[in-house]
Amino acid sequence: MRRTTAALLGAGSVAWCLPALAPIVPPICSVFRIPRTRTGAGPAVCLTFDDGPHIEGTPAVLAVLADAGVTATFFLVGEQVVRAPALAAEIAAAGHAIGLHGYRHRNQLRLSPAALDDDYSRGAEAVAAATGVEPHAYRPAYGIFSAAGLALVHRRGWDPMLWSRWGRDWRRHTSAEKIAAKATEHLRAGDVVLLHDSDAYSAPGSWRRTAQALPLVLEAMSRRGLRGIGI
Repeated sequence: MRRTTAALLGAGSVAWCLPALAPIVPPICSVFRIPRTRTGAGPAVCLTFDDGPHIEGTPAVLAVLADAGVTATFFLVGEQVVRAPALAAEIAAAGHAIGLHGYRHRNQLRLSPAALDDDYSRGAEAVAAATGVEPHAYRPAYGIFSAAGLALVHRRGWDPMLWSRWGRDWRRHTSAEKIAAKATEHLRAGDVVLLHDSDAYSAPGSWRRTAQALPLVLEAMSRRGLRGIGI
């Protein structure tokens, strides 16, 4: 009986955690219907920014995008939107797509289904109140879905989204050149690129390197005949 119980508990734990492997085990994305790319948009790349809005990082990124005439998707954190609602509204007013990154930036594996459901609701309400946009795309903190978190996303009719390229721009020891090189390595149409316009949950000042890397990313896209779009 004890062995059976232990086996059941072990199987349950695996099922709970399995979607969390999606960012590093791409085949899991197909199994759980978690897109990493965006198809059907022609020679385009989806630039995405997580963790904002940030009072300094977001305007810096918006300025670069505006100069290039490029749109992107901003996955906003509810608690950051509450701190800077006008800045969240500015993102939407500039024509960028709005996604949800939760109300708080927490690992889903540590949260109960009820806590996740509440986080989703609070986050969506904060984003909608500030931007006038009901978010339909959702990316979890750290890219980690629990089984319950993913099921709740599907139940709400939202679109889960991860990424196929990233700049690893949250790190303390990196540079604009390294971020751009990593983000555009083997870049092709349909890729979803992950960057961050905020240092709220990463190395202090990391947004500065992202803002400096963004023109290099856009130049690399242009050389390959790729344009930037929102999700």
